[in-house]
Amino acid sequence: MGKLFGTDGARGVAGKDLTPELAMQIGRAAAAVLAGKTQHRPRFIIGKDTRISGDMLENALAAGLCSVGADVELLGVIPTPAVAYLVRKYGADAGVVISASHNPVEFNGIKLFGGEGYKLPDEVEDEIEHHVFNNGAELTLATGTAIGAVKRVDSALNDYVDYLADAIDADLSGLNIAVDCANGASSAPASLLFPRLGATCHFIGNEPDGCNINEGCGSTHIDKLAEYVVKNGLDCGVAFDGDADRCLAVDEKGKEIDGDKIIAILSTDMKREGKLKQDTAVVTVMSNLGFIEYMRQNGMKTAITAVGDRYVLEEMRDKGYVIGGEQSGHIILLQHSTTGDGELTAGMLLRTLAEKKCKMSELNALYTRYPQVTVNVKATNEQKARYKEDEYIAGFVESQQQSLMGLGRVLVRASGTEPLIRVMVEGKDEEAIAASADRIAVKINERIHARK
Repeated sequence: MGKLFGTDGARGVAGKDLTPELAMQIGRAAAAVLAGKTQHRPRFIIGKDTRISGDMLENALAAGLCSVGADVELLGVIPTPAVAYLVRKYGADAGVVISASHNPVEFNGIKLFGGEGYKLPDEVEDEIEHHVFNNGAELTLATGTAIGAVKRVDSALNDYVDYLADAIDADLSGLNIAVDCANGASSAPASLLFPRLGATCHFIGNEPDGCNINEGCGSTHIDKLAEYVVKNGLDCGVAFDGDADRCLAVDEKGKEIDGDKIIAILSTDMKREGKLKQDTAVVTVMSNLGFIEYMRQNGMKTAITAVGDRYVLEEMRDKGYVIGGEQSGHIILLQHSTTGDGELTAGMLLRTLAEKKCKMSELNALYTRYPQVTVNVKATNEQKARYKEDEYIAGFVESQQQSLMGLGRVLVRASGTEPLIRVMVEGKDEEAIAASADRIAVKINERIHARK
């Protein structure tokens, strides 16, 4: 039996891996499991990004939910963090997001949030998986008036934008910025939010047609935003991914500001204001050594977790920390949101810029990043498992770590959201780390294809 839910929901090629039948089974199983934990008729809200497959999966999910007696409220196209917020505001039992985040249009995914706005615990996902893999054999279908109903919620977009504006609470007058919406779920809310806060805005990647999400735009193609900012003489730019739970930025010179830099900028301000709980930010093993050193030198600590916002959030909730995230721009501001929110992050970063009345490049110069090289090796789930069990690869990776002589580090991991094994090498000598990353990638590729 395989694993349906990865670190960020169930994902696959829509129509092939993630079929309407599977979506209906997930809806049916989720409703049945969560209904067993409530004493009333369960209510689900569903949001989606701009992928053409979203309508197909939305209808299949709704049918599955209704078939076991759950009522469904459709929010339409809206960011992932909006569902996490609105499930609480609307008092629903659970929220569902149909999105594959930063992945190409052919992919889609299903992510579940509980009534408090957090992703479902592993044990609840395991229950849902059990029913899906058993084709719902243990579930009872509703009949008559027990069948669930579906309705649309027209206020969702404005309710979410109102929440963001209140949370950010900034006057961005005087800022001239670019906003790249990745032709995704942020296209509508961003066009309302940032002008409302007073910024002069230039929008790119905000004409979704169902097929162009993340295509040459957004946080996965930050070079386009950088070029636009420099060409038009703007103060800075911010970019989101397809479901708007991530944010990256560029300064007025077109230089990237990654998640580590954003966390450092916001943490520094929070510490100055006495709002950085325990003077600690939570990051993953992918965070740059330059960031770790900056935090230490400025009286701040870092708690380090495995890669994945799920693990960052677990550490934050367990220890009471209020900021954490990933280098990729998935940043959690727990005093405001239960998950990463790209537009919230962008708003807070722009508020800092406006308050300091400096150039974004000055904020970006907070510390110098260590050179970091990442090489991706394509791998199926079976090949990922083979890599993890291969002691020769483990030994080879260790030898490459030792070859850096304490002046860098090596991190190799199987992606939880894409068919890739990622090889990251970091250190002060860029030529040396690039060569090391290539050697490791070649060796892994050889070994995972050595036997069928």
